[in-house]
Amino acid sequence: MIAWVLYDIENDRARTRVAKFCKQAGLYRVQYSVFLGTLNAEEKDVLELQIEQEVNLQKDKVYIFPMSQPEMRRTTCLGQALDKKLVTDKVHALFF
Repeated sequence: MIAWVLYDIENDRARTRVAKFCKQAGLYRVQYSVFLGTLNAEEKDVLELQIEQEVNLQKDKVYIFPMSQPEMRRTTCLGQALDKKLVTDKVHALFF
């Protein structure tokens, strides 16, 4: 599945760690607190648990939105938009 991860986290350390978790999950940074990429169900669950343990559930906000490939193709990006070709369910690397 394609997933958007958006957050508003008060604590600098927690915010940095959540960004690190998103990058480790293979997500692309779209904006400072917005990541986008493909995750399978297990990867999404792991990311969700990592984030939940790091943030203050009383103050912080984290959203993980799933999106289908057809919905991604129908999105409109204005200005300095992301390259939609980077976000697919296909493998981008070949190993020899």
